Amino acid sequence: MERRFRLPIFYHDASPAKRKKVREQYCEDQNWNCWYCEHDLREKPPSFITEQPFDKKLFPKMFLAHPIHLQHSHVTGMTEGAVHARCNAVLWQYEGR
Repeated sequence: MERRFRLPIFYHDASPAKRKKVREQYCEDQNWNCWYCEHDLREKPPSFITEQPFDKKLFPKMFLAHPIHLQHSHVTGMTEGAVHARCNAVLWQYEGR
């Protein structure tokens, strides 16, 4: 039986391996819909996301290397859901999340 986590988790205490498993669990729990834009995580994000300017200087070099990210609150540190990488960028750049 595959291990399931009690969500949310505290992002900063989780190892990269645990974050990966939690991200996968969120994907399944969300029926593969992005927590932010609500579009399929297995596809590219919608144009209302991709058309927003993306300031690459604000993000780590490999930020877009993984198409699905584990979104967490920068206030509480708790995970919120799985998002497209570009949705994560919009959350960070435009909403401070």
